[in-house]
Parts: sequence; structure tokens; C-alpha cells
Amino acid sequence: METVTLAISGMTCGHCVSSVREALEAVPGVQVEHVRIDGAEVRLDAAKGAAVTDAVLAAVQDAGYEATVEAPPA
Repeated sequence: METVTLAISGMTCGHCVSSVREALEAVPGVQVEHVRIDGAEVRLDAAKGAAVTDAVLAAVQDAGYEATVEAPPA
């Protein structure tokens, strides 16, 4: 597992944080470490490669927010 930091825009409250956490927790191969108003730290299954990163970004977008990877996996 590798830790990735996401910058997430559009969240303004605790409900937003909960929505993003739920979306991230639904992605196979992801362990959510922390979600806050401006971002999140998640642990990704490195064996799944870039597909899991793409799935994380898509999950956040599907929840109604925009995300970018701040610290890509090494």
C-alpha cells in the first residue's frame, strides 16, 4: 500500500467530507486514512497500478467534487 495525498476542491462542510469519504471507501484497493475539507490521504493497493488512482479521482468527481493527486505514488 502506498499513501497518496489528494487536493479536493468544492467541499465546504462536514456533509461534503462524509460524502467524499463514502465515495473513496467504495473504491476497491483503497484505505481511507483521513478526509478534510481541502483534501484527503488514502492508501492505495500498488498492485492495482494507475487504475486505482484513476478510480479514486473518478469517485471524487462522481461525488460532485474535483480532485488532483498532490503526492503521486513513488
